[in-house]
Amino acid sequence: METLLDSGATGLFMSSEFAKKQGFKLKKLERLINVRNVDRSFNRERPIENTVEVNIYYQSHRERTEIDVIGGQKWSVILGMLWLARHNPEIDWRIGEVKMTRCPEECGKQWRLVQEKSGWEKQKEEKAKEEAGRKREEKDKRKKQKKGKTMEIKKVAEEWEIWDE
Repeated sequence: METLLDSGATGLFMSSEFAKKQGFKLKKLERLINVRNVDRSFNRERPIENTVEVNIYYQSHRERTEIDVIGGQKWSVILGMLWLARHNPEIDWRIGEVKMTRCPEECGKQWRLVQEKSGWEKQKEEKAKEEAGRKREEKDKRKKQKKGKTMEIKKVAEEWEIWDE
C-alpha cells in the first residue's frame, strides 16, 4: 500500500473510504477535530470523528499507532509532521528512498489491548506506575543505604506487555 509522507500535514490520517474497505475498527473520538486546508480554510468534508489503531510495517520498521480517519482523501494513509519528526527518517529525494535508521526506542515493539483499554491508555497508566515505582525504589534505596544495607527490587510485568514479534 502506498503511503504519503507529507511534511505539510500536521497529523496522521487515513481515508474513511480506505478504513471502511479494509474493515478497520473505528474508535469514536471524545471531541470532533476540525480540519483546515493549506490555505487555512476548513476542509469541505466533515470533522474528524474517529481514529483507528494500526500496525505500520516498512522494511524492518514496525510500530503500533493511532491514525485519524478523514473523508475525501486521495491517499489511503498520510503520515505528517508528527510522525516525521518522531521517526526522523533518512530520505533521499532523488531516488525516492526512505531509511528508518533513527526511530524512537518503542519502534519494533507492539502493544495489545488488555481489559478493553486501548494500548495508549494502558501505556500512559504504565508509565505513571513505572515513574511512581522508580521514585519508591529510589526512596527505599536511600533508606536502606542509610542503614548500611542495599536491597535489589525487581519489576514484575503487570496487565499489559510490549513485545517484539
